[in-house]
Amino acid sequence: MKEEVVRILKMVEEGKISSEKAAELIAVLGNNKEELMVKRNDKMIKIKVLSKDNDSVNVTIPVRLVQAVGGAISKLPPIKEIEGLDIDIQDIIQIILDSVNSNIEGRLVDVKSAQGDIVEIVIE
Repeated sequence: MKEEVVRILKMVEEGKISSEKAAELIAVLGNNKEELMVKRNDKMIKIKVLSKDNDSVNVTIPVRLVQAVGGAISKLPPIKEIEGLDIDIQDIIQIILDSVNSNIEGRLVDVKSAQGDIVEIVIE
């Protein structure tokens, strides 16, 4: 947003727009940023685990919660394994945090083990 504000101020300086028009444009930019944050905060992270034995886990977490506790989660000690899968949970958590911070949507993780276990993580 800073870059856009500088461009608007440059247009005022060059006499291309009035200061009133610049104030309107800057207000619109601020509102768009707030709307984007609201949209991003309304998203959900969905985690689905289906084991080869048909045990099922479905978890839905608000993106807002992940943002709030993200820093604390990243400081937890590493957890190295999910029952027979060579997956570092910390890596998955970091993928989720990076995706949330980058406003990425869609399937983030899709793991299928040789034993038939499935793990999916999606942001919607």
